[in-house]
Amino acid sequence: MEAPVPPRQLYIGGAWVAPVKGQYMPVINPATEQQFTQIPAATAEDVDAAVAAATAAFRSGHWSRTTGEYRAKFMRAIAQKVRDAKSVLARAETMDMGKPIDEAEWDMDDVATCFDYYAGQAEALDARNASAPPIDVGMKEFEVRVKREALGVVGLITPWNYPLLMATWKVAPALAAGCCCVLKPSEMASLTCLELAALAHEAGLPAGVLNVVTGSGPDAGAPLSAHPGLAKVAFTGSAATGRRVALAAAANIRPASMELGGKSALIVFEDAEVDKAVEWCMFGAFWTNGQICSSTSRLLVHEAVAPAFLEHLKRRAESINVCDPLTPGSRLGPLVCESQYRKVMSYIEAGKADGATLLTGGGRPSAPSIGSAGYWVAPTVFAGVNPTMRIWKEEIFGPVLSVATFTTEAEAVALANDSEFGLAGAVISADPERCRRVADALECGIVWVNCSQPCFCYAPWGGLKNSGHGRELGEWGLENFLSVKQVTKYVSPDIWGWYSPPAAKL
Repeated sequence: MEAPVPPRQLYIGGAWVAPVKGQYMPVINPATEQQFTQIPAATAEDVDAAVAAATAAFRSGHWSRTTGEYRAKFMRAIAQKVRDAKSVLARAETMDMGKPIDEAEWDMDDVATCFDYYAGQAEALDARNASAPPIDVGMKEFEVRVKREALGVVGLITPWNYPLLMATWKVAPALAAGCCCVLKPSEMASLTCLELAALAHEAGLPAGVLNVVTGSGPDAGAPLSAHPGLAKVAFTGSAATGRRVALAAAANIRPASMELGGKSALIVFEDAEVDKAVEWCMFGAFWTNGQICSSTSRLLVHEAVAPAFLEHLKRRAESINVCDPLTPGSRLGPLVCESQYRKVMSYIEAGKADGATLLTGGGRPSAPSIGSAGYWVAPTVFAGVNPTMRIWKEEIFGPVLSVATFTTEAEAVALANDSEFGLAGAVISADPERCRRVADALECGIVWVNCSQPCFCYAPWGGLKNSGHGRELGEWGLENFLSVKQVTKYVSPDIWGWYSPPAAKL
């Protein structure tokens, strides 16, 4: 199959550069298992070069000490170029990691919106610094103000489930703040991040402000997270990898924000409208082929309505359009790679072995249009799941929904909160007061009421417990890349006088 974009080299210091060791990695279409292009396999030497380029750009002040208004022009230009290249970028995304083309196109819209939003935040930063009132320190001799400045050179390590969008969640606020970046996308899906570099280059972004190095976690990600030249590391990925990244950054006494995994619960009460609730349950579990950290993959249904609800859910899950993800109207594509496929299938087997009831799915879809190749898993629903089962406790990252029942609101909340993760949660009920109580009681960073998974670049995103710390998006995402500087001015006309000579004796 023809590549959706031309092969790229590493993007370092405003130029396309071959990896030092001359090594490349194949890019496999997960729908066909066929290689269609390759990406550079960076190593520590390439990471060093990228950090050096970003450092030179930052210290020059051509980006870090400019106005937000200046930076915003480049960011809006990038946003427009993303819109212009939407169909090409979406096709590359789908071929790289398997999500349906309609989802990929939606992602590109969100990428452009995110760059536009943070362009506005860059401009607002100018006003915030200019109008920040002095701090009352109780002494009229001093005027104390704070200003927000770019943190420095930042390392950005991003996942494969939303390759360009998750990168943008970090790149856009970092650029708005005035930081210079080294972006290391997942080796599982790097194509659109390299294309972002190409679009930024076309937009005239100054050399070294954005650098993109592709390669494996051990060869490129680990050297970046441990690099002493960084001011910060921002990571999105699994909790296991996040621990390693955080420890590497901590060795250099550098902060690391963590957006990690989840095992989010969706609670459906007996007064929920069934059609709407089932739709949100499926959207929460099967969107992006189930490969989403905030997936509401633990479904809690009130026992009074569970039998009828599950019957409806089974029928709807089996009606999902599973086909070539490049086909408009596809609603479920393949998993990203063979190892992820094997992982998801092992969880399905564990669910069976633990005694859960397989309601539907559990294997390769029967859709004739997908052929015999590709990493396909049918929409899968387990009923009769209890909290001791692995499919209830552990993040599967595939189209697998585990269902349990409850009798009381307190029981539902307790079951939802009984998790090592705390990224998101959802509640569906016709009772507004009940929704408010449950939303307040859920231990997580994001709560959805009568829906699941909507995400907006204007609102904070992040979790608690093993789901990480820090927040992305909104004004909180910008703060991730800003340093607060205190500026204290002595404003009295008088000499301070602490060390003045004693008065002469008469």
